[in-house]
Amino acid sequence: MRLFSQRRRFRDLSEQEVLALAISSEEDDGRVYRSFAERLRSDYPDTAAVFDGMASEEDEHRQALIDMHQARFGDTIPLIRREYISDFITRKPVWLTASLSLETMRSVANTMEQDAERFYLAAAKLTSDAPTRKLLGDLAAAEANHQIAADTLEETHLTDDAKATEEEKAKRQFILTWVQPGLAGLMDGSVSTLAPIFATAFATQDTWTTFLVGLAASVGAGISMGFTEAASDDGTISGRGSPIKRGFAAGIMTTVGGLGHALPYLIPDFWTATVTAFVVVFLELWAIAWIQNRYMETPFFRAAFQVVVGGALVFAAGVLIGSG
Repeated sequence: MRLFSQRRRFRDLSEQEVLALAISSEEDDGRVYRSFAERLRSDYPDTAAVFDGMASEEDEHRQALIDMHQARFGDTIPLIRREYISDFITRKPVWLTASLSLETMRSVANTMEQDAERFYLAAAKLTSDAPTRKLLGDLAAAEANHQIAADTLEETHLTDDAKATEEEKAKRQFILTWVQPGLAGLMDGSVSTLAPIFATAFATQDTWTTFLVGLAASVGAGISMGFTEAASDDGTISGRGSPIKRGFAAGIMTTVGGLGHALPYLIPDFWTATVTAFVVVFLELWAIAWIQNRYMETPFFRAAFQVVVGGALVFAAGVLIGSG
């Protein structure tokens, strides 16, 4: 609470402090662009070149702002950062941007420039001091020029072929890191839990017991699947991406797949719960077939046939064991 109580409002800053804030903000944005470029350099060199160029633009504007400060206020620049100002634009720390996707990085960069321009334009309207108003207007114009420069750099470095190649590579990485382990988890959770859940249901006809068995089977399978996926491949050689991301995708989707047809057994009436669970199973298997068709390019009816046959066999096993 003490930290927030000591934060200042933008309108209370002096012209020198506004200029110092602009300098530190340009430095921070340059660091963000360089971190983007460094992360993308090996896989997306053309986009990395765009971010390198944007970082250089930030350096040029920062130097221009420093020259302005030296001319007006001298060599000593006050240490003022955006987190010290209560109503100033905020940025995520650079280390939090490491996991962003290629498209998200491009979107974040565009938003950074637009936010800064809008803020300076709005701030200029809040002051009646002519020099301060001019300074804020100049900063807004500089941010608008950043956007134009970014568009120019993208046109220079990102040809249609280069952009198509990078987008295809990003799509493939998304499938390998998120879709494939998530799909495997959903299939495992949806199909492997059918037997224990429906065996318990028909053996006991007790909805609460069936729900508890389904919950235990789903959570247990999710934990097992998540750890197995994360430990099986660190992604260095296969290029499948972060094992932690893949582990979460597999584990969460496994749990979701099992809970889908366990949750209906919260309904007290056995047959109402069982019919509802049948409908949920059908929707789960349909979703699996759709994902295979959408992302794995498996013909829909072939995918549907595979998951329906597999699911039906496991379901039948569960019913027969439970009835016996």
